[in-house]
Amino acid sequence: MDIRIKELLDATQQKYGLDNYYLHSHEIYRDVTILGETNYFLSMEWFPAHMKEWKGDYNPEGTAVITIDLQSRNYKSVIFVGGISYANGTPFQNIDFNGVIRWIEDEARIVYGKQFHLEKEQIGEYHFIEKIGSIPVTPGGRIELRFDAEGRLVFYSVYGQFPSSSLVHKENYTLTLQTIEPQARKQLQLIEYPVYETKQLLPIYGIEEIYITNDGTTTIPFEFISGTRARLNIDQVIHWEQQNTELEPFERTEIRLLEVVTIEQAIASEPHPDSFPITDAEQAECIAAVEAGLSQLFPDESGEWMLKTFQRERGHIQATLRMKAPSNRIFQRKILLFIDVQNYKVINYMDNKPMLDMFDEFKSEEGISVSHDEAYDKLKGWFELTPVYVYDPGQKKYVLCGKLDCNYAVKATSGDVVELSSLE
Repeated sequence: MDIRIKELLDATQQKYGLDNYYLHSHEIYRDVTILGETNYFLSMEWFPAHMKEWKGDYNPEGTAVITIDLQSRNYKSVIFVGGISYANGTPFQNIDFNGVIRWIEDEARIVYGKQFHLEKEQIGEYHFIEKIGSIPVTPGGRIELRFDAEGRLVFYSVYGQFPSSSLVHKENYTLTLQTIEPQARKQLQLIEYPVYETKQLLPIYGIEEIYITNDGTTTIPFEFISGTRARLNIDQVIHWEQQNTELEPFERTEIRLLEVVTIEQAIASEPHPDSFPITDAEQAECIAAVEAGLSQLFPDESGEWMLKTFQRERGHIQATLRMKAPSNRIFQRKILLFIDVQNYKVINYMDNKPMLDMFDEFKSEEGISVSHDEAYDKLKGWFELTPVYVYDPGQKKYVLCGKLDCNYAVKATSGDVVELSSLE
């Protein structure tokens, strides 16, 4: 065993009181942050000492699954399976609120009140969320801790960026519902909302969640910030020549989800393949690959698909496509194509059509009697506009935005204002 790994294993065993445990397995893996940085992690599974002959395919109760960041030496998660711990020690001097805050600040190197805030507290349990000052962040981070009745740590997890002030473009929040009325009107859409209990498609006017920059000039759709990978926007309709000959059926190539990472790569901080930007040359090759892949998968649908984005994913380039002419249903058709970066060919794909086909059995309700303007006037009093910091890959900073959302909708047949949760 590499001596550098052994030092971390020994330190972990001592810090978390794992004298009654033995190391069952460990591995190194890496990931890319939304900032494009590569992080290396050491994941460990410690089995209780009395489980020497365990042969199950899952971890037994009491197993300690612990992950540490190899660069910062910060622990990212400490999870005792089943909430059961056989540890004979704890890294906490006390588990009251102040003691937990001090431990998190020291362990994660972040500051309470500036980078994270308490969300919920109950006996033996603390939940925190990522904030910049008092303003939420998206994609947001979370911290959770749980203790057993004896005060032993049984769950700790920290997820998110918790950016320093140098990554934040701070300004006074100036947006109001009055100043963003044009964007709000545009976001109000007539859609068919599925009611599963009655198998109906209910026509309603609702707001699609969106983020508006503080100067009011730019909107950021929710789907563009919901992941952790940088996306390259394309927005190009894909066309191809119709083939006169019969095409060979598409054969999927299995995508490897696991990557073997060495301690040498971690020590050298070797960049993850997914951390590199997609070049102009790669973009051109990938567009050609998308055309070829679509022509094989959907030969009769030239001009019907819009290539939305490219992003790197697990050593491949992932293309996201949507229909050029979207339907008015709440769930839209979507295809993911996975492109091999060695030969620029589509090797696998995902299509949500099988999921959407279930709605073909739903009955659409007729008789729309409410106009868009009428629906807007009925609903505008329920709009919510809240400040939130959003990561902007172009500026490589978190920028202040307003999140426009609404938990209510207008029935297009009757004009009734209803809570969306009541329709489920």
